[in-house]
Amino acid sequence: MWHKSYQQTFKNINKEAIWRLWVDIDNWPLWHDDLEYCRLEGPFKAGSYFWLKPTDMKAVKILITDVDEGKSFTDCTKFFGATMSDTHTLKETEDGLVLTNTLTVTGPLSWLWIIVVAQKVADSVPKEMESLVKLVRAHHG
Repeated sequence: MWHKSYQQTFKNINKEAIWRLWVDIDNWPLWHDDLEYCRLEGPFKAGSYFWLKPTDMKAVKILITDVDEGKSFTDCTKFFGATMSDTHTLKETEDGLVLTNTLTVTGPLSWLWIIVVAQKVADSVPKEMESLVKLVRAHHG
C-alpha cells in the first residue's frame, strides 16, 4: 500500500466556503488548472459518481465513497489491478483551518498506477490547495 498525505493550515479562511467549492465538483477546473472538466452524476453523496477529465488524458469515472458533511469526503478511482482513494479533510484549530489531502493506492499493480497517476496527483495537491484558498479569499473575504 502506498500512502501520501499533505496538509496546510490557513488563517482567516471560511470553512463553509471551502466545503462549498469541494462539493461543487462541476467547477473544480476553476482551481485545478490541469482539468478540462468534471461532471457530478447525481447528488454529492456516498455512492454517486463523477467524471474527471484531466488535460490530455481520457476522462475517468470516480466514486464518492464517504461523505462527512462539512468535514471530509473520500473518492475512489479503480484502475486495472489497483484502487486509488483520495480523502479531503477540513479541521478547525486554534491556529486556523487545516486542509488535508490523503492519497492511498492499493492492489497488485499499485506500483504502476503510482508512477502513471498517483504521484502526479500528489505532486499537484499543494498548488491546488493554494488555488482553492485563493479562490475562496477572492470571493468570500
